[in-house]
Amino acid sequence: MTGGDVPASADVAIEAEDVRRKYSLGGAEVAALNGVSLRIAAGEYVAITGPSGSGKSTLMHLLGCLDRPTSGVLRIGGRDISKLGDTELAELRNTMIGFVFQSFQLLPRATAVDNVALPLVYRGVGRAERRRRAVAALESVNLGHRLGHRPLQLSGGEQQRVAIARALVGEPPVLLADEPTGNLDTANGAEVMTILEKLNAERGVAIVLVTHEAEIAARADRLIRVRDGLIVEDLARQR
Repeated sequence: MTGGDVPASADVAIEAEDVRRKYSLGGAEVAALNGVSLRIAAGEYVAITGPSGSGKSTLMHLLGCLDRPTSGVLRIGGRDISKLGDTELAELRNTMIGFVFQSFQLLPRATAVDNVALPLVYRGVGRAERRRRAVAALESVNLGHRLGHRPLQLSGGEQQRVAIARALVGEPPVLLADEPTGNLDTANGAEVMTILEKLNAERGVAIVLVTHEAEIAARADRLIRVRDGLIVEDLARQR
């Protein structure tokens, strides 16, 4: 069975049907995605790869509800995002999806624990509970000894682990990672990947990562290749 053949009975976290995304650029219309269909089941570990300009980043933004399709249907947790207002979409994104970015995207003046607690602020979680959950999330990525450190006091690998803790503090079912090892050396990159894979195996968090690194993509259970705005390959791997 290929990765795209997710059984109908599977708990589908993300589903796209003939999704297209066009942009206006200098008065011309540019197609970034040309009709993408896929399903990602709960607990899957998926890598999306492709050359620069292939549409993989556009696809990631759509899957993360950071953008909306020009046409087609995109469902997150069974909800059609085209039928959601901006507030509802933000709430869905906050509860369903955690994000890990290549550049970490941490607040430079905030401590590690305050960076991690930030998503819970938007959920209205009380201060004491936010801190409790943030501390637990940082301990889960082996950073319990760095709670009060600010990003510039942390190594690149530690900053990315803070970002992972922030992505997971709200216990979302899906984590999207955009080039999560791109700014890290080999050792730190391997540690970050080990943490992501442990979260997938032990907590059942679906991992969807975009990468241009073949060795990183090869670690996933399913590989999706994108070219010219289309999925050209979707393969499950046997472990």
